[in-house]
Amino acid sequence: MDRQCAEESESRFAVFVERLSDVIGHRDRAGPLRDYCAGLLAGGERKSVEPLAAITAPARVSAQHQSLLHFVGQAPWSDEAVLGKIRELTLPLLEKRGPVEAWIVDDTGFPKKGKHSVGVARQYCGQLGKQDNCQTAVSLSIANRHGSLPIAYRLYLPKEWAGDEERRRRAGVPGDVTFLTKPQIALEQIAKALKDGVPPGVVLMEAGYGVNTALRDGITALGLSYAAGILPQTSVWREGEGPLPPKPFSGNGRPPKLMRRDEERQPVSARELALNLPPNAWKTIAWREGACETLSSRFARVRARAAHRDYNLTEARPEEWLLIEWPEEEPEPTKYWLSTLPLNTDFASLADTAKLRWRIERDYLDLKQEIGIGHYEGRGWRGFHHHATLCIAAYAFLISERETIPPQQQAVPGGSKKLLFPKLTDQGDMPLRPERHVPNSIATLKRRIAAALARSLPRCPCCCVKYQMRL
Repeated sequence: MDRQCAEESESRFAVFVERLSDVIGHRDRAGPLRDYCAGLLAGGERKSVEPLAAITAPARVSAQHQSLLHFVGQAPWSDEAVLGKIRELTLPLLEKRGPVEAWIVDDTGFPKKGKHSVGVARQYCGQLGKQDNCQTAVSLSIANRHGSLPIAYRLYLPKEWAGDEERRRRAGVPGDVTFLTKPQIALEQIAKALKDGVPPGVVLMEAGYGVNTALRDGITALGLSYAAGILPQTSVWREGEGPLPPKPFSGNGRPPKLMRRDEERQPVSARELALNLPPNAWKTIAWREGACETLSSRFARVRARAAHRDYNLTEARPEEWLLIEWPEEEPEPTKYWLSTLPLNTDFASLADTAKLRWRIERDYLDLKQEIGIGHYEGRGWRGFHHHATLCIAAYAFLISERETIPPQQQAVPGGSKKLLFPKLTDQGDMPLRPERHVPNSIATLKRRIAAALARSLPRCPCCCVKYQMRL
């Protein structure tokens, strides 16, 4: 790594942390803030408090451990304020590559042992792909084709936690935090983002959220469009069909107000509707450039009307797009979406937007593997959220570092097979690990900034040798 480039990266990191210090509260928190973020970006497999202390202050690990532990677990700084500042610093850089296209609702699980960590319960964990003991956090991210940034993050508190005053007291759960379902948390985050003036985008959700009719209706009421994953058994009305209007008033009692159904007019499942579509309804659409090749699949779209308990409504729901994906190698359709994108939306644009959710899956993998968002070992509510906020801050800085990579040095889409091993030009300089890599990937940027920040650390975070002995 070029020495001048390392010094510039270190300087930009110092400015970034200084800007965050403006909203962190007391000025004596600026040092732990910088050390914690530097530790997250430096080497080391584990990103819990003690390893971070050993990396940033090896000569006084115990004192540094106490300082960082208090900063992340006890200090009453506002996660909301820091996330807002992160968004303010990073959004203009993200928008240089294109406007915000989507708001992505997601949750992520962290496997846990025991029962004392806040919010831990036996529930579905996406990381494990099954139900197990874990914590789950709901997040809202803004995204375009080039990156995403979490702008809201909150732990899901199961009912057994929300109603247990003793467990809440021990974990420091605030008194105003009550039980909310994951879709309710997501809707609160979306409403807050709108209030804060975040550039709007299409709300993207997986089926775990998309099947929630109240969430979809709430998003529509806020004036936003969505592309929501649904399950194959979700009931819909075919195009042009719907529930019957209320019965005519007979003059006795109160006038009927609710929609109704009869034996001849019944909705069908999304799966049944898809299987009965004619062959010419399906079209192969390329939806993004992959690492090695263009990704494509077979899609169909029709106008449909959600039918969930519409007999309890006073008017039928409006028609929206039903998008179906059926890869040719699969025996039946694999994915379904309901979308309120405009009627004149191009078919390819509709499929491309619905599939944009891949962006959050890739970036959350980086947040977990490169930054260590799931490595916090404390048990309290405040520490859980503080650690996540600082991980998002470190990740946001890596996003900003992408702008320092000249366009001519970035890998072209689909060109990863042609990547070469980087050449070592200066034997006296600290080299990056020699491997094939995409210059503007989060993993590579993290190694680059780690090499830059390591110069300010007493010891190398990888080999623990004093730099004064090496240089």
